[in-house]
Amino acid sequence: MSAGAERTSAGIDLLAELTAGAVADAERRAAERSLADVERAALARPAAKDARAALAPADRVKIIAEVKRASPSRGSLAEIPDPAAQALRYQRGGAAAISVLTEERRFSGRLADLEAVVAAVDVPVLRKDFIATEYQVAEARAAGADLVLLIVAALEQDLLVRLHRLIGEWGMTALVETHSAEEVSRAIDLGASVIGVNARDLSTFQLDRDLFGRLEPLIPEGTVRIAESAVSSPDDVAHYRDHGADVVLIGEALVTGDPVATLGRFLAAGDRPAGRNRKEQV
Repeated sequence: MSAGAERTSAGIDLLAELTAGAVADAERRAAERSLADVERAALARPAAKDARAALAPADRVKIIAEVKRASPSRGSLAEIPDPAAQALRYQRGGAAAISVLTEERRFSGRLADLEAVVAAVDVPVLRKDFIATEYQVAEARAAGADLVLLIVAALEQDLLVRLHRLIGEWGMTALVETHSAEEVSRAIDLGASVIGVNARDLSTFQLDRDLFGRLEPLIPEGTVRIAESAVSSPDDVAHYRDHGADVVLIGEALVTGDPVATLGRFLAAGDRPAGRNRKEQV
């Protein structure tokens, strides 16, 4: 096996491991709380916020700010003992939405973080996890999520279609994450209204900031385009702005230091020149 093939296999195995672990954890929760109970809790929730409208293109690139304690590539990032307080800082700093990692094993997240953030903020909240079952979708709504992440690379198309439809039936919005032209095509086939491009290569776990710019022309007009990962400075936000991003999702750069000041710098970098639309900048 070549070195490239070994890297690809390792990346796929890690994604499969993360997804399988998230499903196993959901099955554990399902043994304690039935799908019927979760669905009743979901139905009792107020209607989900219109996340697509909140993320719609504007004169400035919008930011989804992430509550993120750890990652497989970087290990521990920040303790974040009070995720609601962190999310309120993000909201005060101008975030258009909040992302909450709920994966337990490698990201040190939990559903309780999502519930706490939902109770604290007024902006839409994304459940970011390795979603592969209907139970996970229902518990996202029961916890108050407005957005749910679907990773194209982790799901067969039939399951992707089913989960995407279910998210919509619960009144939530799916953020459909892609990493290649083929995955963008699959997202388009779904009718996805919000498509993300993650700069982290799932086969090598290296970052490629230019991936968004290569894939953006494939995404239909009217779709909310989200650039994910490879953001450590205002220059990275400006780079994504210049390549057509409507929204940038930022995690690691915000969980240390002053999130309000950092968000301010990032948002300023996302300002579009007056009189020029997104397409004219590219």
